Amino acid sequence: MYTLLVLLLTAGILLYVKLRRHYAYWRRRGVAGEKPVYFRGNMTGFGKELHWTDINKRIYGKFRGTERYCGYFTFLTKALFVMDLELIRKIMISDFGSFADRGLFHNVRDDPLTGNLLFLDGPEWRWLRQNLTQVFSSGKMKYMFPNMVEVGERLKAACDQVIGEIEAKDLCARFTTDVIGSCAFGLECNSLQDPDSEFRRMGISVVSNPLHSVLAQAFMFTQPDLARKLRFKLFRPEVSEFFLDTVRQTLDYRRRENIHRNDLIQLLMELGEEGAKDALSFEQIAAQALVFFLAGFDTSSTTMSFCLYELALNTDIQDKLRVEVLDVLGRHNQKLTYESVQEMPYLDQVVAETLRKYPILPHLLRRSTKEYLVPDSDLVLEAGTKIMIPVHSIHHDPELYPDPENFDPSRFEPEEVKARHPFAYLPFGEGPRNCIGERFGLLQVKVGLVYLLRDFKFSRSEKTQIPLKFSSRTFLISTQEGVHLKMDKIATP
Repeated sequence: MYTLLVLLLTAGILLYVKLRRHYAYWRRRGVAGEKPVYFRGNMTGFGKELHWTDINKRIYGKFRGTERYCGYFTFLTKALFVMDLELIRKIMISDFGSFADRGLFHNVRDDPLTGNLLFLDGPEWRWLRQNLTQVFSSGKMKYMFPNMVEVGERLKAACDQVIGEIEAKDLCARFTTDVIGSCAFGLECNSLQDPDSEFRRMGISVVSNPLHSVLAQAFMFTQPDLARKLRFKLFRPEVSEFFLDTVRQTLDYRRRENIHRNDLIQLLMELGEEGAKDALSFEQIAAQALVFFLAGFDTSSTTMSFCLYELALNTDIQDKLRVEVLDVLGRHNQKLTYESVQEMPYLDQVVAETLRKYPILPHLLRRSTKEYLVPDSDLVLEAGTKIMIPVHSIHHDPELYPDPENFDPSRFEPEEVKARHPFAYLPFGEGPRNCIGERFGLLQVKVGLVYLLRDFKFSRSEKTQIPLKFSSRTFLISTQEGVHLKMDKIATP
């Protein structure tokens, strides 16, 4: 017993010494930072009462005025928390070669759908990015646009059936699920007609019913190598099985019937053809299809619902936007075209302000791939160091955006944008690892908003949460209780 106690005491002392040295990492390098708590780092309160935006806001508020960057610990993982916009520009563009990786969790062996463009790094990511960029060109957007309009018509019909109290996130998610199903998979998901459709249920499962708790997810994405060794999986087995089967059936049907569509699946099929250089495997095709589905339906529907929320609380902005929508549609014989959407500058400003106030990702991650001397300093970052770029905090910096909690689309008038640092607005990231689907996402959001605002007006209801509170159960920015609004039909003259 005595020997056991001595061993336990010795192990405890060694662990304490190791942790003390680990958490002194940034201090030894002369980098300022909030004092970390053993095992939790700077994440105290995370996953309980605090969302990641709350923690980032606290750190940002402490150091923004005096430091360009500071030390940060996500549990056991060290990171450099960068606040200086010029340094962010260098990391994301000028010196991208030193920060090409995100360092996110992926485990292709046990969870093949994680082998996608969002999660991968290195040569695998680079090859996919080069080959997939073409599917989101302006030409492809024009080709897909009629499909978006068709779903927009079904959105109007669905709204006619639910006048009154609505949960805006669910309504918008059914719209974006049908859009991405049509434009990426060439499938009719029918979520607007059937809220319990299989595609909708699987989307809800990924976002609202993840396989692991938020703390386990934080571990997976802060310690991806260890999580991979422990054979963690990200997606529930039924979700993986559904998407693998869906993609397999779609590929088999198109090959059997010799069907060619100008969509994501078609491009992936061509990249996977036998004889093609570095051909994609079936699992790789399915992984890209899944991540585009998830990114396409969830982030866009969240942005739409936040936008409707702000329009319901700011009726003057809603009225001004509706005037623009009706005026442009009137000049185009009441038809929404790809060109007519480009003639709605105020719509563009309203969506941009929504993404300013509610960026879906609270922060962006990069990982150094080699040693890097931080410009205008003597700090050398080791290879493998995580970089955190606090997008939500930057978007709510009163020095960049006065009265940041106020919803003000005029912030994105051309002269205002020109006067502001270009890296003060980062909802889609920047540089070679920016969001590849930015153009697609913005377009489907605008199409949905046009159809909603043309025929319906939105106002707060008794169930509207003011202010909105973010759910601490997920890394992404989403609400605790949904976005509850009142929707009324506009009487036509």
